[in-house]
Amino acid sequence: MNTKVDELKAILQPILDQHDFFLVDLEFVHEHGDWYLRVYADKKGGISIDDCAVISEEFGEKLDELDPIDPAYYLEVSSPGAERPLKNDESLSNYEGDYVNVSLYQKIDGNKAFEGTLTKVTAEQIALDYKIKNIHKQVEISRDKIAKIRLAIEF
Repeated sequence: MNTKVDELKAILQPILDQHDFFLVDLEFVHEHGDWYLRVYADKKGGISIDDCAVISEEFGEKLDELDPIDPAYYLEVSSPGAERPLKNDESLSNYEGDYVNVSLYQKIDGNKAFEGTLTKVTAEQIALDYKIKNIHKQVEISRDKIAKIRLAIEF
């Protein structure tokens, strides 16, 4: 199935690039007797329902033209949600400067979770600016110590 998903991503990517969108995730799944092709896309500043309609229309037309999927399926295009997980390097880079929640496999400075602004992303580590009792602090976290990282809503 990964080969099919990779093929679909290659078809979708030029459409996303044309509109300055980026792919968060794409899945082709069988649920309750039906097939679903789900596209989760975003853009800096957030994706709108009109943006999702553009992707759906253009990607749908391209899929109809190329016909790369054998079974009948439903195409669903949506935002990945306000507190979406950041699963890959591109996602992390796209959200540099945004507020995130990071869960760790092991404690750093006595904490197993941090919430703050993602200030730097490299292949080896990330950096966060966070607050403890209104005091700004910074932490660098090795990527191999991150269990999960997701966008967070700052209150």
